[in-house]
Amino acid sequence: MLTLVLGPVRSGKSVRAAQLATASRKQVIAALTLVNDPTDDEMRARIERHRLDRPASWTVVETGEHVSLERVLRDAPAGACVLVDALGTWLASLQLELGDLPAERAIEALEARGDELLDALASTAADVVLVAEEAGWGVVPASTMGRVFRDALGRLSARIATRADRVELVVAGYAVDLRKLGTPIGP
Repeated sequence: MLTLVLGPVRSGKSVRAAQLATASRKQVIAALTLVNDPTDDEMRARIERHRLDRPASWTVVETGEHVSLERVLRDAPAGACVLVDALGTWLASLQLELGDLPAERAIEALEARGDELLDALASTAADVVLVAEEAGWGVVPASTMGRVFRDALGRLSARIATRADRVELVVAGYAVDLRKLGTPIGP
C-alpha cells in the first residue's frame, strides 16, 4: 500500500505520516532524506528534536551520498512500513548534486530520477507512507533553480498520487483524504 501525505511547510504532514506508519502495526523504517550539514547548527537542532520524537523501535535510515532512497525501498521487507520524509528534501539534494544545469536539462535529470523512484515504489514489498511538500503555494521563485525545483516536485508528486492507494492533504493540522473528496484531472 502506498500512501502520499502532501501539505505545506509546518502543516502537520510529518506528524500525520508518523501516525499512519505507527497505525500499520508493522516494523517502521524511517527513510529520512535530509542531508545533515554539520556546519548548520539550527538544522542540527531540528534534526535532534525529530530524533527525540521518533519511537525507539523504528529503524532510521538517512539517505544521501551512501544510501539511495530507491535502494531503501527495494530492500524493505514485506512486513515493513517505510516512512519517507520527505520528497522535497530528496529532490532538493538531487538538484544540488546537478549543479548549475540549464533548466531543461535539470528537469530532464530530475524526472529521470523520479522515474527511478517510481520504479522502486512499484517494486517494493513494503507499505510506504511518503511525505511530500505541496509545490507552488506561494510566489513564483525568482531563480531558475527555484522554478525547476517547484516544477519537478509538483510533477513528481502528481505522478506518485496517480499510483497511490491513498492521498491525504494536511493543512493547518487537518488531514483530508483527497481520494474521497477529489476528482483526478489527469496524470
